[in-house]
Amino acid sequence: MTVAELLQASALPALEARILLMHVLGWRRTELITRDHELLGDEAAAQFEALSQRRLDGEPIAQLTGKREFFGLDFDVTPDVLIPRPETELLVELALEAIDGKSDARVLDLGTGTGAIAISIAHARPDARVWAVDRSPEALDVARGNAARLLDQNTVTFIESDWTAKLDPSLLFEVIVSNPPYIASDDPHLEQGDLRFEPRGALTDDADGLSAIRKIIETAPFLLAKNGALWIEHGYDQADAVRTLLRARGFTEVHSMCDLAGIERCSGGLFTA
Repeated sequence: MTVAELLQASALPALEARILLMHVLGWRRTELITRDHELLGDEAAAQFEALSQRRLDGEPIAQLTGKREFFGLDFDVTPDVLIPRPETELLVELALEAIDGKSDARVLDLGTGTGAIAISIAHARPDARVWAVDRSPEALDVARGNAARLLDQNTVTFIESDWTAKLDPSLLFEVIVSNPPYIASDDPHLEQGDLRFEPRGALTDDADGLSAIRKIIETAPFLLAKNGALWIEHGYDQADAVRTLLRARGFTEVHSMCDLAGIERCSGGLFTA
């Protein structure tokens, strides 16, 4: 069977089939076009079919290939970490905007997972000093590996901590960012699609979806430099609640930003007290 015939016969959506076959063959996208007449060996075909069945059973593409592109970088992904999503790139953009023009800026990423947010910031701003926190040692292993591979000069400090508990209280940050677990425990989406294969603790707070956000907003002022910014990613219907929490804690210039789908995805403000 040729490459073209295998792709045509696949039960997967065309894009997913191409991604998996590129992974199996180690080919680039252009090679699938220029070499689609070539015959596949039995081993490669068997690997493709096995991965295809796992995908049909619902396993995420990123876990099947072990990779996910985020902010122009290819991150290693394992079942121990949340898969980076395109909408979270907004959080990186907001952090970079917050430290624009500030030399030696300090940035804190709470709940770093793969390290995608922290590493993307450090990659774009090598002069910044970035701290990345996660309570999962397995996630931190993945994040450290990504940092070592993707950064020419590793300016990210990784800390195993339950949110800010083990941070040096003398550290003050120009911006704090977080993509915390914000799915409510009774949300049916947790038992559907890709979410079934991702670490539950990175998806839900096992409460109303706002408990982690409340904790971050409550503690962030103790770690922010004067006029420091806090930005939090949240669910599609949580923007109003998060803005209310921010204002109640004394944040100013509180507002929300929409992702490319037009959904209010991140909310934040400045702490001036």
